[in-house]
Parts: sequence; C-alpha cells; structure tokens
Amino acid sequence: MLTDYHVHLRQDELENTAADHFTAANAERYQEVAAERGIGALGVSEHVYRFTQALDVWQHPFWRENARDDLDAYCEFVREQTTLALGIEADYIPGAEDRMATLLEARDWDYVIGSVHFLANQAVDMQGDWDIWRGGDPEKVWMRYFETLGEAARSGLYDVIAHPDLVKVWGSGGPMPERDLRFYYDAAMDGIADSDVAIEVSTAGLRKPVGEIYPARPFLEMCLEAGRPVALSSDAHAPNDLAYRYDEALEYLESVGVGELAVFEGRRRRMEPIG
Repeated sequence: MLTDYHVHLRQDELENTAADHFTAANAERYQEVAAERGIGALGVSEHVYRFTQALDVWQHPFWRENARDDLDAYCEFVREQTTLALGIEADYIPGAEDRMATLLEARDWDYVIGSVHFLANQAVDMQGDWDIWRGGDPEKVWMRYFETLGEAARSGLYDVIAHPDLVKVWGSGGPMPERDLRFYYDAAMDGIADSDVAIEVSTAGLRKPVGEIYPARPFLEMCLEAGRPVALSSDAHAPNDLAYRYDEALEYLESVGVGELAVFEGRRRRMEPIG
C-alpha cells in the first residue's frame, strides 16, 4: 500500500476558485495519476483557512483574505462526487484549540492533518508581510516552532502532523541556528510521545528551497523511538505532484526500518505494509 493523503485540489493563488477546482473532472485527473503511480489510498485535505467557517477560529488578516469557500460544500463535494478520502489541513493555533475542535468535530472526516505555519502572527514559510525571518532570531524561531509542534501533537486535534520540520523550508537561503538541530527537535518530543498522531514523511521539501524530505532523519528517528507511526504524502497542489519522488521516500523509509504506513477511514487508523 502506498498513500497520498496531503493533497490539494486547488493551487494557492487567490484567483483559483472552488468552482474551478472542486469538480468531478479535476478529482478524476488526480485519481488517474494516482493510479498510474501506484497510490492505493488517496485523499484530499484542503487548507482550513480557505473556508469562511475558519474565521470563527482565527481572524488573522491572511485568513480573512483567503476565506472564500464554504466548508460544508467542500465536504459534500468530496463525499458525493468523488471516491477520495475526505481530509482537512488545519493549522494549530495556540489558544484556539476549543474553537478548532468545534469546527472539526462537526464534520465527518476520514483524517485531519495538523500543521504549524504560523508562530503568533508570523509565518515560517511565507515571504512578504508575515515573514518571521525578516527580523526573527533563528535560535528563538526554531525553538518556538518545535515547542508549538509538540503542543499541536498533544492537543488531540489531529491524526497526522504534517511536514514536521517545515521551519527548515528555506534551507541555506534562510537563517539557520548554530546548535545541533536535535536540540530543537527535542522540544517537540514530549508532546509527540504523549500523542497518538502519525508523523508525515513528505516529499514536498524536495520541491522547496531546502531540497530535502520532511522530516530530517534525526527527527524522524526520534519520532519512531517514541512509537509514532508514519503517514506518507506529497503535499500535492497539482496532479503531477502526486507521489512526487516517492522512490527516494521509500528508500528513506526502508533505511530507518519503516515497513508500514498509516491508512485512515472515519478518523480510525490502521497500518498497512508498504507496497
């Protein structure tokens, strides 16, 4: 079994509308490519901030700019017009856990992906107005990122923690801390060890400036030692991104002794051998 659950039917630009991308024909294009590439479990997980209901959770200006679609219409489309598993990528917002739980628990997901893109009001992977790196001390940013990641895992909101070392996204093109990176990884480990989340191994980093799979091997090894299972995804935003460079991901997983992947249905996880 190969999986790809972290998948977006629409690209990030604001001009990309639900009407253009939440169509049976578009979903079929994704499914055709997935079948060609041997994906046995395919799901879609749009960004929560795309939906107007997310503004009940957080009122960040970026969310207000992007919240244009109806969340229930998205769920209905996936359930009634596709055979995709239904997911959502929901940012972890400290202090808004109850509001996010209310939004998530009102809908019938197959899985919920948790991600950390923002620290307070600043973004770790977005250049422009909200870029944390314009004045952020890399030592403090990395520590705060992994502390927040651990809180996200422990929150119980999520089935999967996405691209768990996203903070490295800019690679050598961004500020890096001087310490051994395991010092920062350790800040997340109590929360991860106390959780029941799967850790996403994502090939998306191979398409980013860092040019690496998420997460780095030492961090993945720490998660495995804590007993966490693995979910494999590509963070595709177009059909051709599906299963992106999975040959490298499978070699990576084999090298750390991972032989099973998490598969989800109705927010229940089972483990299937990698195929």
